[in-house]
Amino acid sequence: MPSRRAFYLPFLLPLALAGCGGADSLNDADEVSGNAADPALASALQDQIMVDPQLSRQANGDAIRPPGQPYSGGVPSDAVATNTDKIDMAGLMKTPAPTQADKNCTQCAAARESVTLGGIAARQRDTRTSQCAASMTYSAAWANRLPADLPLFPQARVIEAAGSEAGQCALRAVSFSAAQPMQAMLDWYYTKAIKSGYTAEHQVDGDQHILGGTRDRDGGAYVLFLTTRSDGGTDIDMVANNGS
Repeated sequence: MPSRRAFYLPFLLPLALAGCGGADSLNDADEVSGNAADPALASALQDQIMVDPQLSRQANGDAIRPPGQPYSGGVPSDAVATNTDKIDMAGLMKTPAPTQADKNCTQCAAARESVTLGGIAARQRDTRTSQCAASMTYSAAWANRLPADLPLFPQARVIEAAGSEAGQCALRAVSFSAAQPMQAMLDWYYTKAIKSGYTAEHQVDGDQHILGGTRDRDGGAYVLFLTTRSDGGTDIDMVANNGS
């Protein structure tokens, strides 16, 4: 006949294990309580979860059928993640009316036919620019190294940037967009160029405007290709050979 101890052993073993688990639970609770003393952690644990009402309406959570259309993944406007400081556009000089670009306009052809910033730079009339184009490398950091007197527009959204420091090169090229209309962007860069001693020639080739010029004292040259966006903003490709 089995002993009484052997009889009760199967019942006592789970209770013993539960007791061990209780100690662990107390230790875990102490640890959580200690961490909660950190104000940042306590705030993160107790704050409400943020919910986007626009996306929650798209969730279609209570419906049997799938949503009638894909969730919105629209591209944000040019004003998102840009410098929102107000820019004084009131004191700008007025850009002269454009002249019609002739059929031999190499700059116009470069903007139409080139698929890279290097391709645009390589086909510029300024030899200092075209010769340095082959050594260009691509990085968004080049957008911050444009000539100090022809800087990136403060509210620009950079798409692509390239540059070269090989040998005597100081070539910079950048593609960007801005929420400002084309005339405002023309006036902004025309004013910068004239006040810095550059010439400024304004041409038009179909829907594209070209603003470019040179500066004799240091051989500086620049050109901008501007196109109106469907949302009223402006797409711009800029090349300059006298970067900072």
